[in-house]
Amino acid sequence: MDAFQFTLAETLKQAVASGAQSRTAQQGAQVRFVAGGTTLIDLMKLNVERPRQIVDINGLPMDRIVATADGGLILGALARNADVARHPSVERDYAVLSQALLSGASPQLRNMATTGGNLLQRTRCVYFRDPAHACNKREPGTGCSAIDGYNRMHAILGTSEHCIATNPSDQNVALTALEATIQIEGVKGKRTVPIGDFYLLPGSTPERETVLEPGDVITSVTLPAPKPGTNSLYLKLRDRAAYEFALASAAIVIKASGGRIETARVALGGVGTRPWRSLEAERALEGQSANKETFRAAAEEALKDARPQSDNGFKVELAKRCIVRALTMAVATKTA
Repeated sequence: MDAFQFTLAETLKQAVASGAQSRTAQQGAQVRFVAGGTTLIDLMKLNVERPRQIVDINGLPMDRIVATADGGLILGALARNADVARHPSVERDYAVLSQALLSGASPQLRNMATTGGNLLQRTRCVYFRDPAHACNKREPGTGCSAIDGYNRMHAILGTSEHCIATNPSDQNVALTALEATIQIEGVKGKRTVPIGDFYLLPGSTPERETVLEPGDVITSVTLPAPKPGTNSLYLKLRDRAAYEFALASAAIVIKASGGRIETARVALGGVGTRPWRSLEAERALEGQSANKETFRAAAEEALKDARPQSDNGFKVELAKRCIVRALTMAVATKTA
């Protein structure tokens, strides 16, 4: 280990030790790591987050984007969203991720927001962000104001009687379709978690959103090597064309040959309590003809367990149409 690597290891160790002083890494954590601050600072201003200590990790050299030996790509946790979106390897091999990042927020926010921070982006539920209202995610046991309140933007998949808040990220929907893995370093050492196992359903503990424990630091995200002949695409439907969260979105990674679908990965945004991978849609697609009838059948499978609320029933059909359109566009896209 050279001097630089030793300094990095020691600095990261100190950050982990500071974070481990908190009783939780979830809502109500006494210690928070800050990078771009585009979520944390807002929530602190709203008194939703009130950490006693903030650990600035921007000094850690975790902003690199490097190729892996097997043709994949490692995104440092501190890599800015704008840099990832415009990286030549991402634009060429992981178009779905580039498109998802560029569809989110604003240029100013993308210049600040990081890969790791985006993974931990909090819901935009108005009741979560307003301490005057009951919210089980913010204060367990108080109730969910959204269920009987304004819920147009809320989830229809993965909900429970305790929480219907939507995961707001675009990046994480794309990472789910790409089957990314997340590298974490903590008190117990290093571990790698598939993104499909990283997020938790709300169930009876909506305050716990991920598998992170006190002291855990996300260090990087790894994208698997792209398969030859695979196309990918991100489609986002929203109330306005910029600076708006998804009502429904679809991330597609698909390989079709001779008019038949060989492999497909489908993830949805704007409709789930976590980035929502639809294994049902994937099973309905693989081995079938790449046509509108197949796409619609896959969409029906993806939304068959939807549980809409009083104001968001329209999301069921909107999400289906989003899937059909995204699949149609992805299959029509020419592989580089």
